[in-house]
This record gives sequence, structure tokens and C-alpha cells, in this order.
Amino acid sequence: MRGLFRWSGKWWPGVIPLVVLWGFAAWTSTVPLENDLAGRSSAALKGSVLDKTSITVDGRDVALRANAFSEAGRRDAVAAVDAVPGVRLVNDETRLVPEAKPFVWSVERDVVRVTLGGNAPLPALKGKLVEATRSALQGGEVADQMSLARGAPPHFEDAALLLIGQIGRLKDGKFTISDGEVSLTGMARELGGREAIAAALAKLPDGFKVASNEVKAPPYIFQAYKDPVAVTVTLSGNVPDENIHAVVVGSSSRKFFSEKVVDNLKNSVGAPANFVNAVVPALGALSRLSTGTLVVSDRDIKISGDALYDAAAGQIRTGLAKDVPQGWQVKADITVKPAAAPVDPTVCQQLFADLLGKARIRFETGRSDLDRDSTGLLDRLVEIAMRCPAANVEIAGHTDAEGDAAANQALSEKRAQAVVDYLVKAGLPAERFTAVGYGSAQPVASNDTGDGRAQNRRIEFLVR
Repeated sequence: MRGLFRWSGKWWPGVIPLVVLWGFAAWTSTVPLENDLAGRSSAALKGSVLDKTSITVDGRDVALRANAFSEAGRRDAVAAVDAVPGVRLVNDETRLVPEAKPFVWSVERDVVRVTLGGNAPLPALKGKLVEATRSALQGGEVADQMSLARGAPPHFEDAALLLIGQIGRLKDGKFTISDGEVSLTGMARELGGREAIAAALAKLPDGFKVASNEVKAPPYIFQAYKDPVAVTVTLSGNVPDENIHAVVVGSSSRKFFSEKVVDNLKNSVGAPANFVNAVVPALGALSRLSTGTLVVSDRDIKISGDALYDAAAGQIRTGLAKDVPQGWQVKADITVKPAAAPVDPTVCQQLFADLLGKARIRFETGRSDLDRDSTGLLDRLVEIAMRCPAANVEIAGHTDAEGDAAANQALSEKRAQAVVDYLVKAGLPAERFTAVGYGSAQPVASNDTGDGRAQNRRIEFLVR
């Protein structure tokens, strides 16, 4: 026995290197095998739709970790790895991606970026939505905050891409899908954007409907500026269509008789109701100012500038509020132009003649009622009359030769008196003015032509 121990004491130290060599050989032969199985297992999953896939190999046993998007997809992934030659056992550590109830997705635009949020049903679609958003913004910043989840409604992709295609129409706002319901909030970038978005939503795929649409239009702006230095009236902003465009420009040309009308208007949808019925009287108020600005924003009217005399300032403030349709708001910031220096009667007569040579006082057809398009002209005549306080003025009415002479005589007298009444209402003394009607007795042109008859229908101011 003692000999045996002496003999074993000689060989067992030599076993240790053999064990080390055996372990090293086993390890060096196993690592390539495991790497090969891992590579072939990954290749077997190439066609599978998975998220967060991880493969670990221990000998010929494979541990598969992954998030699958359906039960069938999960089983198919495990079966694909199990079918890899050389795999002895598959440890199934897969699980299903959580299901979102309700399934919510959103695209939101703010000043600097567009953010995609909520859930996407598949990784490939998640990337597709991001790229579609970048394309719609033409290079704008896109933030992807989407999570992956099951439970998307049928045709989700089509609905989401349709909404992404409309995000460029927003200045800011958010589109949201919650299962099959679509909600929208925000401000459209341009006039007509809200209507264009609504038209696009009519093409939502089956199963989707608009639950709420709170996209607002930007303010509908119309502006007019009267510049006494350039002798222009500049119209800018929006009008609803070509017909109203023509009405507004035509009305301006009649009201602003001595100024050139500069038309910078464009036709745009989204005008508030009764737009033209508010804008035309507002232009009439502007025509009574020496210089002024008119801004119409949706149903708010703001007018500012200098009236030609005190009474006109008050009339403009109160009259415009009565003239515009119900539901419109008026803010008038009207001051009074400083009075011009007095002139002698001869200069006064020349100023009257020059002014009435540019335009004529208009009346309702066949009547003595003053046409409202002539209000700006009448205010200018009032201003001149105030500059010659010592002069007496005859207001002479004339008609053409059409119709009964006695009727024409009476009409000319009534029209002359209507002008006198306007001057007196402006604050001028009644005793300075005399209304005289001449009927058709003093023509200045032939009554055989329409143009000639129009010239004969006139009011003259004669300083006596």
C-alpha cells in the first residue's frame, strides 16, 4: 500500500496539465460550433417580423428572446430556429408585443418640428411613417416618439399616411387616430387650408371616421390704405371670389373719386358671412377721411385716420357701426384734420370748380336722395366751404332734357336742396347757402348722347 501511494504521488501532478489541455481543446472546438449555430439561427429568422431579437447558444442549445407581433409569428420564429441543422433544443423566451387598447397614434406640428407619437403596429411601418413625414415637410425636423404595439385597426397605414400628407397645411396642431376615430386640432397655415384638410378627410379608408375637427382658419384679412401724398387707395388682402372682387374694386373707384385705386387683392376662400355688406360701407367711411387705414379681420373692422371736420368724425364713428351687418364689430379711432388756412372767395370758387371737375355728386336714379358713393366728395366740398367763411354760395341743380320739363325743374330744386341740407348738417350756417334748380335750361353738353346727358345732370357751387 505504501508503495502504491509512492507511485501515485509520482503521476497525479501530471494529470493537471492533461485536464487543462482537454478543457482548452473542448472550448476551442465548441466556440466555433456555437458561433455557427448562432449565425444560422439568425439567418433562419430573416423573414420573421420581430423586435428586440437576441440569440444565445450554449453548446447546441439555443435561447431565443424576441418580441413578436402575433401568436403565429412567435410560433413560426421558434420553429424556424428549431429547424436549423445542429440545434438540439430551443429555449423559447419569446413574448408578444403588448396590445394597445385603444390603439392611439398621433402626428403633431409645432413651431420647430413634427412629432410622431402613440403606437405603430410594425417596425417597418414605423420607419415608413417617419420617412413619409420627412417627405411631407421637405426636410423639416421630425421627432419619432412612437412605440410598437399590437391592436392597430384595419387600414391603419392608409389612414396615418393620409393624415401625414395634410400636416403641411397646418401652422400648428395635431392629428390623432384612436382606433377608428380621427380628431384634429390646430391652425391652418393658409386660407383654404382648413377646407382642403376637410376635403382630404372625406377619403379616409373604410372603418375610419372624423370624431372632431377643430382646425381653425387663419384670420381673413382685408385692408385698404388711403395715402393723400401718393393720391392712392391701396387694396390688399383677400376677397371671396371674382364677382365680389369686382364689386369691391368698382365701389372703391366710385367712392375715391380723385385717388388711384391700387388693386392688390387676391381671391381666397374662408370669408365670413356678409363680407361684402360689411366691406363696402367700411370703404365708404374710409373715403370720408383725409388719410386713413381700414383693416377687416374676420368680423372685426378697425378704421383709423383723420376726418375733414368735427361732425364727420362723429358721423363716421356712429354711422359705420349701424351700417355693418349684425355680428360684426367696429372700432373707429377717428381724429380731425387740422383746419386749413382761410382763402378769399375767388380762390374758394376755383377750389369748388376744380373738385367738381374731377367728380360729380351722385343721386339715386330719378330721385333727390344722395348716393352714398358721393359722401367723400361732399365732405371735401364741406372742407372748402369752411375755408371761405365769408362767402355765400349758390347750390345750382341741373338735369338733362329727358322727360317732363316741370318734373326736371322740381327734381333739380330738390337735389340742390339735398346738398344744402348736407352742408348744414356738417355744421355750416344755413344762411350762407341757397338752393336753386335750373332743370334742363342750362346744358353744358348735347342731350343727344348718353355721355352728354350725364354731363348735364350736375350740381354746381357758385360763390356769390
